[in-house]
Amino acid sequence: MRLIEFSPTGEARALEVRCDSCGAARRMSEAFGDAAKLAMPTCRGRRPHLRDFAEEGCDCKVATMLLGSTNLWFPEVFTTLAIPTATTQLDRLVEAHWANLQRVQTIQNIELLRQFGQLGDFLGYSDAELWQALERRRAQDAGNDQKENPADLKTPEWAILSQPATVGLWPDSSEDLRLRRVAVPDEFDPFLAKVVLVERLREVRALVGFTRIDAPGDLDNDPNQASGKRTDLARRQPTWVPATEVRGEGIFIQFNEAALQAWLHRCAATSFAAQFEQAHRNWRRVRGILPEEAHYPDLRYVLLHSFAHALMRQVTLECGYTAASVRERIYSCAPNETPEQPEPMAGVLIYTATPDSEGTLGGLVNLGEPEQLGRLVRLALRDAQRCASDPLCAEHPPSHDGITLHAAACHACLFAPETSCERGNRYLDRAMLTPTVEQETLHFFDPVISLPYQYGLAALPQV
Repeated sequence: MRLIEFSPTGEARALEVRCDSCGAARRMSEAFGDAAKLAMPTCRGRRPHLRDFAEEGCDCKVATMLLGSTNLWFPEVFTTLAIPTATTQLDRLVEAHWANLQRVQTIQNIELLRQFGQLGDFLGYSDAELWQALERRRAQDAGNDQKENPADLKTPEWAILSQPATVGLWPDSSEDLRLRRVAVPDEFDPFLAKVVLVERLREVRALVGFTRIDAPGDLDNDPNQASGKRTDLARRQPTWVPATEVRGEGIFIQFNEAALQAWLHRCAATSFAAQFEQAHRNWRRVRGILPEEAHYPDLRYVLLHSFAHALMRQVTLECGYTAASVRERIYSCAPNETPEQPEPMAGVLIYTATPDSEGTLGGLVNLGEPEQLGRLVRLALRDAQRCASDPLCAEHPPSHDGITLHAAACHACLFAPETSCERGNRYLDRAMLTPTVEQETLHFFDPVISLPYQYGLAALPQV
């Protein structure tokens, strides 16, 4: 087999595959586009990274991809924050040393470990007390395994972040999580309910598989549903997966639920909510994701997501971290949306988790103080009013052709790096934050907050 190039352009139509034995020849252009639907064979189910073939086979057509293309593989990563659940000092020590203590089967094993000097941190506790603590930890793990939806990782995080002073849920001082509640900026008191500074956090990212052509987030929002197109990491069901552990800091902001409900009721009276939902259906239909109406996050999520991006862009200008080092976690859930979370969720966590400096320089937490945060949110809303791509950006409606899934948002105003956004820069619209040149009725925040930008040079001090 020979690959002959007829032109220096490198295009597929200029490449020909030729057989020296029989003389047959085909142009590479037949392997791309609509011609590939007729020319390409059915997939054999071969898994080259595992050196075998899938037992269930595969009935899809082979898709041609360029070597080194960005959609050759997308990692599917589960991300969660480490939430301490221990209430006593002994339980916290067991949690910290659980990797070794989980192999202890009898109280005699504890005596043996103590004789070999392996329990130096437990000198003040008897063997019986330590054994009881191990039994409590095993019972806790067994209860977690029996949960109906183990993939729901954000509900436990919300329970801690939204109630930082709850007695017994987390220790006052922890290596994994340290919270401090501060006051809400005065001008945002009608819109925001709570601000919590996360002075220390630990994030765990586990690689469970990978996909090709479409990213896992493009397939479905439910990890259990997306697993159907996930490529396995091993031939058999693995007992462990590769994971990374990084530490960071952040700012948690909870929205006022009453103000949010009033805003959602006002948006429901317009046609914009139906347009965004239809764009969601079109986007899934184009990619063959069924059912089309499933996993629509509604305008609550769009507002929180847009606010997180606007604030991240402003924070990175002052906190000392790069834009790719600051990440978001959106906590959005309508009342009684799921059995696991009957209470509504409406909050955002802007945090950093970078392995180089452990993400704990303190610059991000310092910006969460009331004076600093109020100034940053005002600047973020001011910049959201105008975009360098206006009026084209502001006039961009939710896509009808299924290509995009955002409204007034682009790289000049709201888009963030792929490592920072949890939804691939989808479900964004800055018109929900503040009035724009195209839409003046959907904003959640009081437009008076960003009046200096609206009046232009007239609001600036005279030189």
